[in-house]
Amino acid sequence: MKELIIKNLHIEIDGKEILKGINLTIKPNEIHAIMGPNGNGKSTLLSAIMGHPRYVITQGSITFDNKNLLEMEIDERSRAGLFMAMQYPQEIPGVTNSDFLRAAMNARSEKPISLFSFIKQLESNIDALEMRQDLAHRFLNEGFSGGEKKRNEILQMRLLKPSIAMLDEIDSGLDVDAIKIVANSIMEEFNQSDMGLMIVSHYERFYELVKPTYAHVIVDGKIVTSGSFDLITKIDSEGYDWLYKEYNVQPSAQIEVPIMTSLGTCAINTRN
Repeated sequence: MKELIIKNLHIEIDGKEILKGINLTIKPNEIHAIMGPNGNGKSTLLSAIMGHPRYVITQGSITFDNKNLLEMEIDERSRAGLFMAMQYPQEIPGVTNSDFLRAAMNARSEKPISLFSFIKQLESNIDALEMRQDLAHRFLNEGFSGGEKKRNEILQMRLLKPSIAMLDEIDSGLDVDAIKIVANSIMEEFNQSDMGLMIVSHYERFYELVKPTYAHVIVDGKIVTSGSFDLITKIDSEGYDWLYKEYNVQPSAQIEVPIMTSLGTCAINTRN
């Protein structure tokens, strides 16, 4: 059983502590909603798990499948079964979407996938996500709309079939119909596998479609409370003010700046 276990995780970025002791376990067949006000550590947690070099882990541990994740490079984490759908997918000129996807699949396989099998899987999943067929043959995310980029992240997830998938605001920028398509596609893959999910979102309407097993709220770099779907409903109707009072916490004033880096297999760093 491939469990992701996070213990007492502390993370700094540019000398400033962002996460201040996160404890969390993600098991197969579980969906964990990660909530909290903006700039309090949600995206930082996902990026650190995936191995972004800007985030410095000063204390704590992350294990996956009983292996020390902190000793693994980004590509090793991906091949081990981790996947992250980014909030801001990057455009990569010169690399076609289909070439990227096939290379990523081959990196996780003992032998290369045949062209026939790849095309069959690609077309089937493109249809499931109601994407335009021509997107597979264009440069990765170049000229894609925001919604097309998000669907393309889920296309990657469905083809790579990770053990743990982390989705960072995959619903942002999607219209009502697209949210339903993306959510249904996520749940179809979830129900056909033993995948565990970590989902960052602010919206109950999205969580109603993906039905989290657990919900966790991060404030000022700490998980201040966890619960069931009822917690999501309460936050949607009342906001976070009640939580600040009940748990005597205040949101951090920090701002998590989007970091323009590809984290997946065949990663390409676009940061200067």
